[in-house]
Amino acid sequence: MAPPAPPPATAAVGTELPEWRQPITQEQVAAYAVASGDHNPIHLDPEFARAAGLGGTIAHGMLSMGILAAYVGAWAGSAAAVTDLRCRFAGMVRPGDTLICRGRVAARDPAGGTITLELEATTESGTRALNHASAVVRAPAGEED
Repeated sequence: MAPPAPPPATAAVGTELPEWRQPITQEQVAAYAVASGDHNPIHLDPEFARAAGLGGTIAHGMLSMGILAAYVGAWAGSAAAVTDLRCRFAGMVRPGDTLICRGRVAARDPAGGTITLELEATTESGTRALNHASAVVRAPAGEED
């Protein structure tokens, strides 16, 4: 997927970043379980998850946060430009959902060379996956306000 535009160099305070959509699959959840070492059956075993009252498996909250981090890194031009990412886990994301990431430039700090983003991640049904999300990225060299 192409990085969202506009690029950091031209994004003024208040600029909305285009949304980024990421479908969530059970295969992706299983791969995340292997990578993270979190093999909790609520993520991997549909019968177990139903018995636990979840109605089926759910994605790891950190998977949603990782997708949000990829969104910010793509916009910033590199994951290395992301200096801070914060959020709270809010709602369940399930295989078959599409996670929708959105952002807005909240502040620019010319002296520090940083841009602060307010972020959100929801599903297509409107479930807020992550609350109180924000990131700080380094402005491109020589392109601070």
